[in-house]
Amino acid sequence: MPHVHQLPFEKPLYELEERLLKLEAQPDPTPAEKESMRRMRVELTQMTRERYQNLDAWQTVQVSRHPERPQTPDYLELVFDEFVELHGDRSFGDDRAIVTGFAKLAGRKVMLVGHQKGRNLKERNECCYGCAHPEGYRKAMQKMEMASRYGLPIVCLIDTPGAFPGVGAEERGQAYNIAVNLRDMSTLEVPIVCVVIGEGGSGGALGIGMGDHVAVLEFAYYSVISPEGCAGILWKHARHADKAARALRFTSKDLLELGIVDEVIPEPLGGAHRNHFGMATTLKGSLVEAIQSLEGLPVPELLERRYQRYRKIGRFEEVGQLPTA
Repeated sequence: MPHVHQLPFEKPLYELEERLLKLEAQPDPTPAEKESMRRMRVELTQMTRERYQNLDAWQTVQVSRHPERPQTPDYLELVFDEFVELHGDRSFGDDRAIVTGFAKLAGRKVMLVGHQKGRNLKERNECCYGCAHPEGYRKAMQKMEMASRYGLPIVCLIDTPGAFPGVGAEERGQAYNIAVNLRDMSTLEVPIVCVVIGEGGSGGALGIGMGDHVAVLEFAYYSVISPEGCAGILWKHARHADKAARALRFTSKDLLELGIVDEVIPEPLGGAHRNHFGMATTLKGSLVEAIQSLEGLPVPELLERRYQRYRKIGRFEEVGQLPTA
């Protein structure tokens, strides 16, 4: 089966894979052909590992946006045992860019909140490509407050280029609702586990990203602004997005080093888009472990740890004393 979407640096991998598939399709391969197939499998594995171990920041962005990369609905099927969706913000409408509902994770009841981008053009238009409106953040906060009342852990799956920047969204209080979510999520008396599964763009990601344990998939990114947005500000053109990506330091390795995230969740060989099931299995294990580590904490300690987690983010370098008058 041909791959519909191939990233530029992946093309040699797919070419080798295609040659291997043609050899494997031979009805009666000779010993020489069998040996050739064995060598090609080894070469393919080594080449894939080397390519993905040495991705630069812009290539990481391309992987995080891959059309075949698993999204929140995929993980709902592969990670969670049950899911009952909850709709609406009781004020304006139901934002399809954010999905919320009760779910079961390894027999444990949780509240699931996640971005969804859509798979085809119709779904993407309905979901605004994962860019939520104010009603989406209100919906998310209302469901998280419900989870806190019921004593249910909260799982947030983040995958958005940013909050929707339209006039209507601004008129309905986009920035205000994101700020309210940050304030109110910090006071919820249940464990909150957040995972960046693809793109983690700006306030759109932060609106459901205030957690006790924040993780990022190996080839996802989490940033104050998209590379294109940064390039537009600094160099006046989006063609410099690769340069901006390097400057922003938003890859999983950078995020762990800077203390922005607590965990980097490894992806299958060749990225999550090549193995949905393998990625879901690893993600499920990480979520279960994170929730188990937080469930036994007394509420005052849980809240204090969450507060201190965000207070300590940021690095400052003192060059010397300021000159005195």
